Amino acid sequence: MGGHSHWAGIKHKKAIVDAKKGKVYTKIIREITIAAKLSGGDPDKNPRLRKAMEDAKSVNMPQDNVKRAILKGTGQLPGVSFEEVVYEGYGPAKIAIIVEATTDNKNRTVSEIRKIFDKTGGSIGSTGCVSYMFKTQGYITVKKDTIEEDKLTDITIEAGAQDIKNPSDADYFEIITEPTDLDAVKKNLVDKGVKIETAEITKIPDTTVKISDIKKAQQIVKMMDELDNHEDVKNIYSNFDIPDDIINEIESQQ
Repeated sequence: MGGHSHWAGIKHKKAIVDAKKGKVYTKIIREITIAAKLSGGDPDKNPRLRKAMEDAKSVNMPQDNVKRAILKGTGQLPGVSFEEVVYEGYGPAKIAIIVEATTDNKNRTVSEIRKIFDKTGGSIGSTGCVSYMFKTQGYITVKKDTIEEDKLTDITIEAGAQDIKNPSDADYFEIITEPTDLDAVKKNLVDKGVKIETAEITKIPDTTVKISDIKKAQQIVKMMDELDNHEDVKNIYSNFDIPDDIINEIESQQ
């Protein structure tokens, strides 16, 4: 299991979303609030808000929660003021890590994130220390058992995507787009009857670090798990690549 989506795959295997629905709700509500604050409460004119609302729907968040978050973002209801912050650093085996968070207290958040890095064998670095290793791109996944590769390739090229990949160690195709083209490519695929699994703006590493030592792999999984469990953390990007057999061994020990 490689590529930028590696950690997302591990999360799905561990059923973190279902186990921590309360925290998932909190993170999505914050994202809705910030998106509405930055670009207004109309999802038709605000792609970031539209994506956050889709995420809310995917976890069955009550519509009233979504509406309140939008109204707080647009200032029509009182609420806590959140800021977006980004931390960069290194993990075990010198993997690169970018953490995106939303917080109402930057001093508290950086202290808590630094503590997670330190106790799991990593360290927070300065701004820009690892971000140059990643490209911001649109990313779409389509399950391999829903469409033939040749057909998807033809549709993808016609839709205006940059690239389509067929990772041998994953059960989905990966479609790469320019960030500004994500919505248009997604719409074109859906119009052609393609069933999309995920669609997001993400950061994809230029190269990955293969982790063959199980102890290092365990440290990385623990670090990513603790970061993801932090209420302020929105997204985590890294360049590690842990083979499936090692992931399966770690899971069997839990």
